[in-house]
Amino acid sequence: MRLIARALTAEAFAPFGEVLAAPDAPGRIAIDRALETRRAQARPSLSFTHKQPSALPLVSTTMERHRHSSQTFIPMQAGRWLVLVAPHGAAGRPDMERARAFVARPDQGVTYAADVWHHPLTVLDRAARLAVFMWKDGTPSDDEFVEVAPFEIHLPEAEAAHGL
Repeated sequence: MRLIARALTAEAFAPFGEVLAAPDAPGRIAIDRALETRRAQARPSLSFTHKQPSALPLVSTTMERHRHSSQTFIPMQAGRWLVLVAPHGAAGRPDMERARAFVARPDQGVTYAADVWHHPLTVLDRAARLAVFMWKDGTPSDDEFVEVAPFEIHLPEAEAAHGL
């Protein structure tokens, strides 16, 4: 399967979570409603990650979800990065035929809603550092990874350069 990543917009991403951006004018924006846990015993978890860029096209067979928690990624130092989501399909697994790929700018973060299938963090242009927030209770249900049929993600400019 072949996916073309498009620019990340709040409207296109809305079924899967929330796009985050700092305010353009002085002030504060609260993102509290996007942060969700479905387990009373879960505790907040804030971590930092450093990722090296991936080669394109990206070829993968892995998707993940956090059934009981939202998961937020906030770039601290980054170039563009990839956001890939899929709705539920048969038996609750990701429906990769309806998957959507987006390219996030360095000034955009995302919160995946609880129980949303997504691809592990992938950065594009250069090494990146991101803050990651979610809720955990230390059980295996904190993270679920599944293998799916192989898929490729391409960027629009690569398609144009090759006349596709």
